[in-house]
Amino acid sequence: MKIAIAQLNYHIGNFEGNLKKMLQAVEEAKIKGADMIVFGELSTCGYPPRDFLEFDDFISKSEASIQELLKASKNIAIVVGSPTRNPVIEGKDLYNSALFLYDEKIQHTQHKALLPTYDIFDEYRYFEPATEFNVVEFKGKKIALTVCEDIWNVGNENPLYVTCPLDELQGQNPDFVVNLSASPFNYRHANTRIHVLKANVERYGLPMFYVNHSGAQTEVIFDGGSLVISPDGNIFDELPYFKELVKVYDLDEVNKGGVHRVQPKDKIALIHDAIVTGIKDYFGKLGFKKAILGLSGGIDSAVTAALAARALGPENVLNVLMPSEFSSGHSVSDAEQLAQNFGMPYKIIPIKNIYDSFMGALSPHFEGRPFNVTEENLQARSRGVILMGLSNKFGHILLNTSNKSEMAVGYGTLYGDMCGGLSVIGDVYKMDVYALARYINKDGELIPENTIVKPPSAELRPGQKDSDSLPDYEILDEVLFEYIENCQGPKEIIAKGFDEKLVARVLRLVNINEFKRYQTAPVLRVSSKAFGMGRRMPIVGKYLS
Repeated sequence: MKIAIAQLNYHIGNFEGNLKKMLQAVEEAKIKGADMIVFGELSTCGYPPRDFLEFDDFISKSEASIQELLKASKNIAIVVGSPTRNPVIEGKDLYNSALFLYDEKIQHTQHKALLPTYDIFDEYRYFEPATEFNVVEFKGKKIALTVCEDIWNVGNENPLYVTCPLDELQGQNPDFVVNLSASPFNYRHANTRIHVLKANVERYGLPMFYVNHSGAQTEVIFDGGSLVISPDGNIFDELPYFKELVKVYDLDEVNKGGVHRVQPKDKIALIHDAIVTGIKDYFGKLGFKKAILGLSGGIDSAVTAALAARALGPENVLNVLMPSEFSSGHSVSDAEQLAQNFGMPYKIIPIKNIYDSFMGALSPHFEGRPFNVTEENLQARSRGVILMGLSNKFGHILLNTSNKSEMAVGYGTLYGDMCGGLSVIGDVYKMDVYALARYINKDGELIPENTIVKPPSAELRPGQKDSDSLPDYEILDEVLFEYIENCQGPKEIIAKGFDEKLVARVLRLVNINEFKRYQTAPVLRVSSKAFGMGRRMPIVGKYLS
């Protein structure tokens, strides 16, 4: 038997576009002699559809896509993910299902049993879990169909769940396992995914065909990396990351094993490719082509501009340099050099007159109070007004350039440098921003060396450095990682050797600035715990504040 894996980039709610891709993949698989083709989880409608699932018309369109795929199922089996209706009044109205289509009939439907409700997932909000498990027989083989999370409770070892679907199916003597997934990217997930799949193969002694999505849906990015694993536990093949393709495998060859092919998993390279994918799909799926950003001469805006140029083409990224009286000369020249190195257009719009106008209007009402963060923020907000004005006039999407370290501790100005339609590096800690800059420069200096080596500064007052207000980023990032990604409290973090006062200060800054993060742009998710839909914190909570 020959099995085709279709690793595709779907678009939520774009039924016509998703169907067209799948039908093209079916034809390609037929030409390559496949007996069966497998698509990803909820591939008819895209993942995660979220509250679109509450619209009856949305489900009807998913069903219409299945009807069209049925017509294409002559001489080839099609395994496809789609929402299906629950005919029982009690329980949720829908199932998250894998449908086995062949000879213009739905031969088998297997519903998803394990419905994740952690991080970005909220599936139990919409779906009823499966309680029945049956293999499907095709061309003399018994196939265990599973959907994404259903393979993440190997031997009932995951305390989140009480059922192990493959344990239920094992008694029916399946010949191989097929898993339809929509497994979001984070830079550590590819290794975790391989570990879990190999644990399944080792437990059941069955080959596994795992199909993932590729591409991005707003902040959620899918890396592909679909897998075929032989019964001996070797990875017969791991498909490329962030690419669409259809590939056919001979089951007999997979069963022989012995082959071990994996993709490289360098952290910074993966983050780079993920962000480029995220930008490209955010613009492409919204129907936009042009981006705009404020280019300061600092590391964050430089990396953001570089990633946007690679995603959209340098001619489509407008950089706006907005020097103030506190901007150093090299900041302007570094920004100009970066734009020229990439071939990006740029404008220079000084903010002194705009800032002076604001100050002239407000000074009588400031009652002679000294210069402080108020005046600093007015500079950032002057820049925000300029960027939003250009964005509105020319239809460019404004890219936010704040990094995760700054977002975490509130080191940014609402309606100023926190403006934007998409946060590009908002899930990248400051030290990893530097690593990204080095990676971008690996084949030649694109980001000026001075931008990378100079001390970071917001340049909102004379001689200002980030270290005046924040701990050194090497230390700050470690504390933030323990608190945000690892969910460690102050006692646990202090026990790791961090200063007690520093920990208390940093954690307090994270918590009291939650209100800012609620008002920021969607953040491209590259870690296991990004700000946004996967991290739900109260604004008025008292904990550590």
